[in-house]
Amino acid sequence: MFRLYIDPGTGSMLFSFLLGVTTVGYFLFRTALIKAKLLLSGGKISAASQTRCRFAVYNEGNQYWNVFKPILDEFERRGVAVRYLTSAVDDPFFAQNYTYIIGEFIGADNKAFMRLNLLEADLCLMTTPGLDVYQLKRSKAVKHYAHILHDVGDAVCYRLFGLDWFDSVLLSGEYQKADIRELERQRGVKAKDLEVVGSAYLDVFQEKLASLPKEENHPFTVLVSPSWGKGSLLNVFGEKLLDPLIAAGWRVIVRPHPQSKKSEAKMLKRLEERYKDAVEWDYSPENLETLSKSDVMLSDFSSVIFDFVFLFDRPVIYADAFFNRGMYDAGDIKHELWRFEAVRRFGVELKETDLPRIREVVEKATSDEGAACARKEAKETAWRYRGECGRRVVDFLMRVSEPEAQTAPNLIENSK
Repeated sequence: MFRLYIDPGTGSMLFSFLLGVTTVGYFLFRTALIKAKLLLSGGKISAASQTRCRFAVYNEGNQYWNVFKPILDEFERRGVAVRYLTSAVDDPFFAQNYTYIIGEFIGADNKAFMRLNLLEADLCLMTTPGLDVYQLKRSKAVKHYAHILHDVGDAVCYRLFGLDWFDSVLLSGEYQKADIRELERQRGVKAKDLEVVGSAYLDVFQEKLASLPKEENHPFTVLVSPSWGKGSLLNVFGEKLLDPLIAAGWRVIVRPHPQSKKSEAKMLKRLEERYKDAVEWDYSPENLETLSKSDVMLSDFSSVIFDFVFLFDRPVIYADAFFNRGMYDAGDIKHELWRFEAVRRFGVELKETDLPRIREVVEKATSDEGAACARKEAKETAWRYRGECGRRVVDFLMRVSEPEAQTAPNLIENSK
């Protein structure tokens, strides 16, 4: 009997090839189907959405509105037209009175991705990573994709290949450039335009601080604000962390990562039921008010640490032993990530053996006067050009976009 032997390496290549062909065919079919639906949809799609625009902005959720607001405000101030596409039906955008910014709710997840895959624009700006990796594909009718970071941590903490296929990345600090360049060299991808612009959402928060209400009879408050995933603080410590915190008699606020409600609902439900009368659970889109009334933060590898430190200059307790680098672009970076280096200088590390003596750990963190200098240094490194992000982003986008693209009056006229 004739038998065909294929070695494992060749078999893997064939499987990848067949998977690629199948995927391409699938998306070609889906694209054709969506185009047919658009043609048959009549008035369901706005006139503006069917015209080519110079600038498009995509917002995947309300938690990122503060990233885009200063940018849209600057576009509006200059009278430059922008098409704003959002996956949040209650996006704060719709309460604004913009003249030059045309907004549209395009659904979420696959529905939004299918729409974005057919986008016609000279330039598209988004916080969403993973372009051309899974469902979110480059539209052939978009000339330039720009990614803006939604936090001030390392740029290589997205899931694998998070930034590889963008044309440009807008950064909060110079230190983020080196790791992106390293990945480009390793993977042989085209070098991106890297522009340091600061942090839009921190600029917004800084302006809001003066208007925050003062809390009367303020109790000492511990904020537990983890990332998500198997190695996150709540997943690893859970009850072993919350029980001693509550026993210490402090007010405890738990603010899970937004992704936790989607990916870790079972774990959260268990903890919520157990601590429904002992813990405050915060799921609000904006974290500023919760940060403002917290005296100390317990976290892991979440970039919310830097929001807390940069805006309020307060102590942090961290657990970083569970960060699985292999899940992220950081897995291809051999040196220690900046965020862990910085947090180690200004924070107090929390180990599982410390949990029974959590009061002592918290008191140590709140009394460490030497950490203030390290917090200031980290802020200077990671949050450049404070208060200038909106202007700097628009300056960059105007510079890289095509000069012959559609002007503001044309887009506004087409939207009527």
